[in-house]
Amino acid sequence: MIFVDLIIPFTMIGFGRVFMKNPPEKINMTYGYRTAMSMKSVETWEFAQAYCGKLWIRLGLALLASVLPLFFCFGRDIDTIALVGLVICGVQLAVMMCSIIPIERALKKSFDEAGRRKKER
Repeated sequence: MIFVDLIIPFTMIGFGRVFMKNPPEKINMTYGYRTAMSMKSVETWEFAQAYCGKLWIRLGLALLASVLPLFFCFGRDIDTIALVGLVICGVQLAVMMCSIIPIERALKKSFDEAGRRKKER
């Protein structure tokens, strides 16, 4: 169960590194951080990949600690271990999905509706 609950944090760390160091070059519908705002222009695409990469690395590292409750389940029955593992996985998925919020806020703060960078004041 510990291995299973480490899949999401390690996936976030791995893809975070990829998005930062070798992001998808072209806007596409199959790979990368894909939302309507991130796909408005090449500049929004590159910004979103870099921002998502940094955020996912930080969140993935923080989520590594989420498996700690499983260490207190050694010797417990299988149902308890499964329930704790399920709760941990649910929390990890919620964190991963909620990472969309700060990325979209950063895009809206930096770019207009057409995908052009806003002028700094």
